[in-house]
Amino acid sequence: MNRSEQFLQEIRRILDKNILDWWLGMKDPRGGFYGEADFAGRPVADAPRGVILNARIIWTFSAASLALGRKDCLLAARHAAEWFLQHFCDHRYGGVYWSVSPSGEPHERKKQLYSQAFAIYGMSEFYRCSGDKEALNAAVHLFRTVERYFRDAKNGGYREALARDFSPLEDMSLSEHDINADKTMNSHLHLLEAYAALYRVWPDEQLKMALAELLERVCLFMPGEDGHLRLYFTGEWSVLPGAVSFGHDIETSWLGLECAFALRDFDMTEKVRRACARLGRAGNEGCLEDGSFLYERPCGEVSRQIDYTRQWWVQAEAVVGNLWLWKYHADGPALERAFRCWDYIKEHFVDSRGGEWYFNLLPDGTPDPSLPKAGFWKCPYHNARMCLEILKIFE
Repeated sequence: MNRSEQFLQEIRRILDKNILDWWLGMKDPRGGFYGEADFAGRPVADAPRGVILNARIIWTFSAASLALGRKDCLLAARHAAEWFLQHFCDHRYGGVYWSVSPSGEPHERKKQLYSQAFAIYGMSEFYRCSGDKEALNAAVHLFRTVERYFRDAKNGGYREALARDFSPLEDMSLSEHDINADKTMNSHLHLLEAYAALYRVWPDEQLKMALAELLERVCLFMPGEDGHLRLYFTGEWSVLPGAVSFGHDIETSWLGLECAFALRDFDMTEKVRRACARLGRAGNEGCLEDGSFLYERPCGEVSRQIDYTRQWWVQAEAVVGNLWLWKYHADGPALERAFRCWDYIKEHFVDSRGGEWYFNLLPDGTPDPSLPKAGFWKCPYHNARMCLEILKIFE
């Protein structure tokens, strides 16, 4: 068995048994999915449920159903989507809430652009696997909501966050890790991803124009002269201080090109292809000797001040990003970088006994026991998507 065959065999096993089967165990018999599992993997029944986690669960099981033909994944996607449509959607003002209680009551009502994007993404993929018209209608309605309330008609791009009724919001920050900025790279990237997913199933002309604008904004405007993405912006697109994010560089390097393929515009695809090759090289500056990848580097800081913890999502994106560099940019050494990063993931991130992956590794390579196995940000999206992308590349 050669290296590629072994790699594929390992990926299939991890996807089926370690990721999908574990997340099937997160189904709440009362409806939907639990909002959290502790470090040991035990569901926390009374934890609030975040929109990002739940939208990504819908996408993951929908995509897995399409790729693997697993009926239990289709049923899980439907289980998640039905609860999501009933409880996360704001039936008065439109859009989706940031979080709800385990019983489905609104918990945090703010409207982040990022969460609207993932709701579109999840519902578009669920429609692809199920043909459920309610899911498509929800995705289209969310697209129109975003275009109506979040689009900045004067300066271009999209506002980061609004209040429940879409009035201005003082604190627009996505998480404790992010600064309070009018516009961010991260939210625009995932809106791009969401619009590409919707365009594949609903080729609307207004959506096509918005997708093209997002491609140009994310892939051609946001990278700086050093090749790294700039993360935070004012409403008028002045750059705000932010870290160098190796994880987002390498994620965007393949995701941007995939979205360009969905648009089917040759000239745009070639522009994006060149920009994405540069982003991939920039992201690989975060590669360490052991094959793992750093999340980010503070701007202007020396190496001893870098945070040497590793996050699960960065490793997953590094594998996919390097495989795309190898396949679409003729970067031969990128294949070995992908293999080495996968070897690191297998050894350090995959919980072979308890299931799923650890959230974060401390600088000594041990899992951080203070972080959950599942939660607002810890989801099956990055690692399951990595596996599904690998299957598409090699099969």
